[in-house]
Amino acid sequence: MSLVEKAIRKLQESAPRGVAPGQAPLSRADVPAPPPPPTTNIPVLSIDRGALRAAGLLPPEPEERQLAQQYRLIKRPLIANAFGRGAAQVPNGHLIVVTSAMSGEGKTFTSLNLAFSLAVERDLHVLLVDADVAKPHISRLLGVANSEGLLDALRDPNLDMESLIRPSDVANLSVLPAGMPSRDATELLASQRMQQVAAALGERDRRRVVLFDSPPLLQTTESHVLTQAAGQVVVVVRAETTPQPVLLDALKLLAGHTAVSMVLNQSMKSATSDYYYYGYGDDRST
Repeated sequence: MSLVEKAIRKLQESAPRGVAPGQAPLSRADVPAPPPPPTTNIPVLSIDRGALRAAGLLPPEPEERQLAQQYRLIKRPLIANAFGRGAAQVPNGHLIVVTSAMSGEGKTFTSLNLAFSLAVERDLHVLLVDADVAKPHISRLLGVANSEGLLDALRDPNLDMESLIRPSDVANLSVLPAGMPSRDATELLASQRMQQVAAALGERDRRRVVLFDSPPLLQTTESHVLTQAAGQVVVVVRAETTPQPVLLDALKLLAGHTAVSMVLNQSMKSATSDYYYYGYGDDRST
């Protein structure tokens, strides 16, 4: 067993227990009624699955079911940590950062598909935040690259953050774009204001899970600030590609963090496409 697999197994063994794979993590009685819809006419974001599939961020339609099952396994411990079902509730567990050691390991793929999977939960509302402001792939692919978003909220404390959130045509899923490009984007994301914004986004609705697509840990400093603001961190690792010393250096930055999980990109190409499957922990069966 490689060092990467050992690290993943250790984290997997520390995952919360007691939540059956098919068990609903929440009941409607556990959370207050959702807030009334905003009075402003915020345009609904249309998610173009065809474009996402062409960009390699969604699998071919015949293979969606297999990927959906993998993400059910990934999301269960995250939901348990966030809401204390079957495990002790993690402080700020509803704030989840998805990151990686380096670029090219699949974190944006994971962020997007995890958001879709979480949105299926009937008692949750998912807010996907494009926090990789230097390379806002999610914003570009969803057609909101030139819209106000996270950077604008960081720049102007008087701005109503909720007015920047774009509801989508996917039930229970909203998106906060990266925001208008700025020369001081890195400094804004690495500021204490980022922690304030993250907390405010999570406090709006107790049903809300905020998922941040973060920059890689070892390539930026702002990703470390994001992980400090979040209750949970998901690290995406590309099997047989991520050097072991690189992974260990990334994990050192997360030392002392309450809840760190790993998603292993097993690099198993399907027979009919060039898409990759992602599995939780070191499960080689998917």
